[in-house]
Amino acid sequence: MLDFVLTNGEVALPGGPDRKDIGIRGGKIVSILPSGAKVEAKETLDCSGLTILPGVIDSQVHFREPGLEHKEDLESGTRSAIMGGITTIFEMPNTNPATITVEALEHKLKRARETAWTDHAFFVGGTPEDVDWGMLESQKGCSGVKIFMGSSTGSLLVSEDEHIANILKQTKRRVAVHCEDEERLKERKSIAVEGGKPEFHPVWRDEESALRATKRLLKIAREQRAQVHVLHVTTRQEMELLADYKDVATVEVTPQHLTLHAEQAYEELGTLAQMNPPIRSKEHQDGLWWGIEQGIVDVIGSDHAPHTLQEKAKQYPNSPSGMPGVQTILPLMLDHVKNGRLSLLRLVDLMCTGPARIFGIVNKGRIALGYDADFSIVDMNREMTLCDEMMESKCGWTPFDNKTISAFPVTTILRGQIVVKDCVLQTRPEVKPVEFQSTFR
Repeated sequence: MLDFVLTNGEVALPGGPDRKDIGIRGGKIVSILPSGAKVEAKETLDCSGLTILPGVIDSQVHFREPGLEHKEDLESGTRSAIMGGITTIFEMPNTNPATITVEALEHKLKRARETAWTDHAFFVGGTPEDVDWGMLESQKGCSGVKIFMGSSTGSLLVSEDEHIANILKQTKRRVAVHCEDEERLKERKSIAVEGGKPEFHPVWRDEESALRATKRLLKIAREQRAQVHVLHVTTRQEMELLADYKDVATVEVTPQHLTLHAEQAYEELGTLAQMNPPIRSKEHQDGLWWGIEQGIVDVIGSDHAPHTLQEKAKQYPNSPSGMPGVQTILPLMLDHVKNGRLSLLRLVDLMCTGPARIFGIVNKGRIALGYDADFSIVDMNREMTLCDEMMESKCGWTPFDNKTISAFPVTTILRGQIVVKDCVLQTRPEVKPVEFQSTFR
């Protein structure tokens, strides 16, 4: 007897889409059968006209807890995620206090167990101090070490090559890195101050600041024979460089950089378009899409980084960088699928299989026997208009307000628990920390 069965849906299987029925028991996938096969189940969910994807994994979010809960917390952030079809999140360490100790990591895990709507893992933050990084990265519920090479939100910063090398020589897992060159940012800060408008953001934090940091990181990674994950790549030059370093580096891009470009975004959105690294020109956006087409990009992450509208209303450059995105990442990318920019299977590779593969996640990212019964069920023909009022995030806004999307997630299932059904939030599920192959024992 199955707990329940998903019937009549178009299923995104590893071998390609096919109409199948999926049997679930004990939170796991236990059968994948031809549509209409006779099985006994306590409950049936008819998915006629819908497409069943593996549960989407967002491997870069900032949920601001502890210390900045007026912007977001683990409950509201994961609620926003699950409403957007996300079943698993990796949260970043630049909270207050920063996640740089076992105790801080355990605090987040405890809060997530009590309040979260998704499965979860947490990065610990790299620092210049000599810390036992191998011990920290091996903790239960830790997704690895995160390095900020350039200053951004929060106090974490590792700008010197020797300190980056010290972390990479100790770590066995993939280290996630924000690549902007701190010295160049400091040298050029006057551009932002004198300009006084958000369109100067990509001039201050220019292409060279990103490329210089990425070059430094890749050199150190090769020297240390370490694995790194270059977050939110924004330039064509970086993408071309990273193609030659796939032995040590994996690559993330965001929907914001794939969808917005500087020629339009700053005029229409002002400081709401301000993020680090910046929204750049159409030329660089085209370079990111080229990276997807050529297979250089491994992952799409939201870099969900909310601030209140009151904070965003400050005069640039005193306005904070970052925008919400965890609830809109899947709708935006589905819209790109409908517009022919990538296939649905490539989307699954970038948002489900890719994160599971490069971070070594146990039993997630694929629809396969024995895997967790995590599903993002989408209607590829449902037209929806995004708006601020839809957002579950505490910040209450989206840079994509009033944008019409031509496909939409409608139902989200986490380890066999229906958490969102027909776009309506249900009961908060039992959640768990993510398990990783490297720390499974």
